[in-house]
Amino acid sequence: MSQRHVPVMLQRCLDLLAPALERPGGDGPAPVVVDCTLGLGGHSEALLTRFPAARLVALDRDKEALRLSGERLAPFGDRATLVHAVYDELPDVLDRLGIPAVQGVLFDLGVSSMQLDEADRGFAYAQDAPLDMRMDQTTGVSAAEVLNTYPAGELVRILRAYGEEKQAKRIVAAIVREREKEPFSNSARLVELIRDALPQAAKRTGGNPAKRTFQALRIEVNGELTVLERAIPAAVKALAVGGRIAVLSYHSLEDRLVKRVLAEGAAGTAPPGLPVVPERYQPRLKLLTRGAELPSEEEVAENRRAAPARLRGAERVREDVR
Repeated sequence: MSQRHVPVMLQRCLDLLAPALERPGGDGPAPVVVDCTLGLGGHSEALLTRFPAARLVALDRDKEALRLSGERLAPFGDRATLVHAVYDELPDVLDRLGIPAVQGVLFDLGVSSMQLDEADRGFAYAQDAPLDMRMDQTTGVSAAEVLNTYPAGELVRILRAYGEEKQAKRIVAAIVREREKEPFSNSARLVELIRDALPQAAKRTGGNPAKRTFQALRIEVNGELTVLERAIPAAVKALAVGGRIAVLSYHSLEDRLVKRVLAEGAAGTAPPGLPVVPERYQPRLKLLTRGAELPSEEEVAENRRAAPARLRGAERVREDVR
C-alpha cells in the first residue's frame, strides 16, 4: 500500500499540525487528530508516527479503503479509531465517541489513489471501466445513471458548475443523442464521444478533453461540494482553542470553498467604529498559510498526482461566544 499511495505534501501537513499535537510535558489527555479522508492511510500513519501521544479518528466513506487502512494502522492498536462515514458526519462521529473537541483536523480531498488505480471503479478516464464513480459503492446513483437519466439541462449545469466545461452544451447534446441509441455503461465510450464532440481548438489545450466531464460527474455522484460546504465549518467548530486544521484541495472549486470558510473565520465581524471590539466579534481563526501553498517542483516530479494540490491551514484562536 505504501508503494501504491504517496501522501501529498506530507511533511508540510505534519508541520502545520505539529504545534497542536505535540505534548512536550506528557501531561493531560491525549490530543485527538481527525483524518477526515483516510484513503489508504498514508497521512494517518505519518500522524500516528510523528505524534506518539496523539489519538487518531479517521473517516472514510469507502469500505475497501477502511479495510486496507485498518491493516496498515493495526500496529498502532487502539490509538487509531476508523469510522465508516462521510466527512460532513464529523460532529455525529465525535459525539458518538464522546470527544467534545479535537486538536487537529486534516482533509485530503478528491479521489484517493486506490480509487484511481482500481479500474472497475470508473474514476479514471485513461482506462475503460464501468461508469460507477461512487466513493461508497453501497449507496447512491452511479455516473452511468446520471448520464442515462438526468435531463439535458441538468447535465449542462453539472458540467459547467462542477467541471467548468465551456463546451458543456456540445457534449451533452452528443450524450443525449447517443443514450437514446444505447444507455451508457463504460468509460471508453464516453471518452470517445467527448473527443468527437469537441472542436479541434478545445482539444489542443488542458490535457485529456474528458477530464472536466469526469470531474463533474464524480462531484455530482458523490455530492462532494455539498458535503464539503457542511464539513469545513463543522471541522472548524470541532477544534479546541489552539487546535489546527489543514486542507488539501485538488481543483479550484474545492479550494475556493475552503478559502472562503477559513477567511470568514479569520475576519472580525464588528460593526465599524467600535472603540473596543467585544470578543464575540473577534476572529475565531488565524490563517497559517499565505494564500494556498503549492507542492514543490521536486515533489511533483516524484508524484505527478501532487501537481494540482493546494494546501491551506488555520488555527482556532478563540471559543464561540453566544
